[in-house]
Amino acid sequence: MHPAPLFANVPSRDFMHFGEGATFNAKAVAEVLGLKKQEISKISQVAQSSVRFDDAIPLKVRERLEEIGSVVNLVAGIFDGDAAKTVLWFKSVNPLLGEVAPRDMIRLGRYDKLRKFIVSAIAEQTRSLPTGKTRTGA
Repeated sequence: MHPAPLFANVPSRDFMHFGEGATFNAKAVAEVLGLKKQEISKISQVAQSSVRFDDAIPLKVRERLEEIGSVVNLVAGIFDGDAAKTVLWFKSVNPLLGEVAPRDMIRLGRYDKLRKFIVSAIAEQTRSLPTGKTRTGA
């Protein structure tokens, strides 16, 4: 069964092992994408000196990295959970994104545009699958 388009922005699994809820590891998201404190500061709109990953992580940092982690997991689902391919996709220049790497879109503050592109592409792929198939082949 395919997810309704309304729910297509939520990954089916935690392919990248970022955790969920209380076990969410914001630092793991930053490390996978190679995001520096300065970039995290920009995308979460908090002072660079406030960016941290312990129990006192600013709510804005945690929320933004949870959103980004969710999108990383959506892409990982396309690659059947292959972390190496997922990271490579985020780091590779993409002609459909204006010759910009997805990671750079995040770093430049264009996360929302990237998320919409990914959700739309997954929805299109799901519509084109034969009946009874999911995007991970199950």
